[in-house]
Amino acid sequence: MVTMTDSAWKAVTARLQQGLPVAVLLLAVLLAWYAGAWLLNAPGAIERVLPPDEAWTWQDLLTATMHMQRPVLPAPHQVALDFWSGLVDWPLDSPRNLLYHVAVTAESTLWGFVMGTLLGLVLSVSIVHSRTLDRALLPWIVASQTVPVLAIAPIVLVILGSLGFAGVAPKAVIAMYLCFFPVTVAMVQGLRSPQRIETEMLHTYAASRWQALWLLRLPAALPFLFPALRVGIAAGLVGAMVAELPTGAQAGLGARLLTGSYYGNTVQIWSTLVMSALLGLTLTGVVAGVERIVLRHRGQS
Repeated sequence: MVTMTDSAWKAVTARLQQGLPVAVLLLAVLLAWYAGAWLLNAPGAIERVLPPDEAWTWQDLLTATMHMQRPVLPAPHQVALDFWSGLVDWPLDSPRNLLYHVAVTAESTLWGFVMGTLLGLVLSVSIVHSRTLDRALLPWIVASQTVPVLAIAPIVLVILGSLGFAGVAPKAVIAMYLCFFPVTVAMVQGLRSPQRIETEMLHTYAASRWQALWLLRLPAALPFLFPALRVGIAAGLVGAMVAELPTGAQAGLGARLLTGSYYGNTVQIWSTLVMSALLGLTLTGVVAGVERIVLRHRGQS
């Protein structure tokens, strides 16, 4: 007979205690969601689903609100069933498959993330090494984020479309617009984080600006960079989805949201939102994994 040691039992108990608050919170959210679905769908169920000339009970009303085809707020099980159907009931190259739309949106997001990161790095290095650019660029960089992306997206799409750019490029540019700001601001702070004694020491060794950047400023900025990258890639996902709305795109999570809104398919809208949240968590998780590898390697070296 296999028995658990005291240390193993304590480890299991500690994990259960850590997971209990999360489980309780999820249960509370599910109960609140079901209650909201019942309250919001009840008027429509009474008007369109339940027979007007027959008596019905509250159980009949509850069943009707939980299984409406066009609910105001779909129940969690409806969203879960539509989500699962979108994953397994259609081939991967079908526009009805959720993963097909994920691939389209993820491509635009990643391209925008790469371009936004590079732009943010170039701007931050320029600002740190030039007082003139610091005064000239930084206020405009901050001001650029006060313009709603919904207002920027159609302008960018029209301009790039007139120049012959279509498909991924316009969506990647809009994703880049949201990505570059957190990288720029964080890297400016990170590149300026070394203490004065450290910069003076490199100066005594006659190190050039590029040597000081590579040997001192960039390593010091890494703890500032990766949190900004996590924010940037999540913002890039939002930008890519927003860019799919004014174009009437046939593919992408934003296009699937738009299709669901056209036909009043709220279940499809919610399942797409769940998939976009999972995609965002996956992308930020990948960045966090790279962060752990890089910082661990830096600590060992």
